[in-house]
Amino acid sequence: RNTAVKYPNRFDLPTDKQVITLLEKCQEAGIDLLDTAPAYGSSESRLGDLLPGRRQDWLLSTKAGETLIDGQKKFDFSHFAISNSVEQSLKNLRTDYLDIVMIHSDGNDMQILEHSDAMETLQGLKQAGKIRWIGMSTKTIAGGLAALSVSDILMVELSYEDQSQLPVIEAASQKSCGLLIKKALNSGHAEPKASLRYVLGHQAVTSVVVGTINTKHLQANIDTALAV
Repeated sequence: RNTAVKYPNRFDLPTDKQVITLLEKCQEAGIDLLDTAPAYGSSESRLGDLLPGRRQDWLLSTKAGETLIDGQKKFDFSHFAISNSVEQSLKNLRTDYLDIVMIHSDGNDMQILEHSDAMETLQGLKQAGKIRWIGMSTKTIAGGLAALSVSDILMVELSYEDQSQLPVIEAASQKSCGLLIKKALNSGHAEPKASLRYVLGHQAVTSVVVGTINTKHLQANIDTALAV
């Protein structure tokens, strides 16, 4: 989506042809993890329509708990909402299983973990074979630490400018929990090479989620990652 975002410059969403070109370039470079969410506008449905190659060639990671309705964020962590969200994601992405589903936190991590059945719902869907790995995209240190015990994988922020989540990253490493990094480029405000090198320098990091609609930027980030 290109609304309600924090990027430094406005941009148009890529055309179908541009999306396919980006995805094909990812395939050629060995990139197979795609991160999406119901809150990212038409992202899921466009990936479902345009994904090249075989389904098993990709790791599809999405989220549940947050949606975007008429440009406004809406959060719902109830069993009903999480279950429906996963079912809709399966339809949007045109698949019968999702590799990763994470709870899309609104910032109240502990409230979600302690006073909703969001994670229990994901666990049930995992046991039913609809999800391979479950976790949470957290925003607080306490939430990240607490989510470790019920997650296969966590998503946390880390960049050269924001190192506040390092305690969670260290704990994830000790528990052998997968770790996806979001906002490694500080929503487009960081210098890409320096920040990517810093983030990828942490052994606990499983993968870094970097958004782009520009093939030159994509290749530059690939080159930086390969050099680390």
